[in-house]
Amino acid sequence: MQIFSKELKDTDVRVRFSFPTHCLEHLDFAGNNSVDLRVKDSCGELRVIRCLKRNGDYEKPVLSKGWLKFVADYGLGVGDKVVLLREDDHSLGSQFRIEALRKIVLLGQKAWGEVPRAT
Repeated sequence: MQIFSKELKDTDVRVRFSFPTHCLEHLDFAGNNSVDLRVKDSCGELRVIRCLKRNGDYEKPVLSKGWLKFVADYGLGVGDKVVLLREDDHSLGSQFRIEALRKIVLLGQKAWGEVPRAT
């Protein structure tokens, strides 16, 4: 099940990644303002990426710790896309899968293709 997909902006690749507030319903903060997401990447590796939410009426969520390493490992830039999916992998211990996509042109048609790990 897809939780979100977003084309990356400058702040997303340099500082932190923000995503829609309605996606919070898929995350268990257990009364805290942060949660460490156990995420499987496209190479099948486990990553831990911290998700923070603001206090108050507007709980805008952001991915922080671990996010910029993911960006660097996949060589992501502005205009690339990230997709977060709910996917339990009990053997790996992950609850989510994260995909990095890049626009490609095939036979004159634009499409999204998976980004291979850069490092």
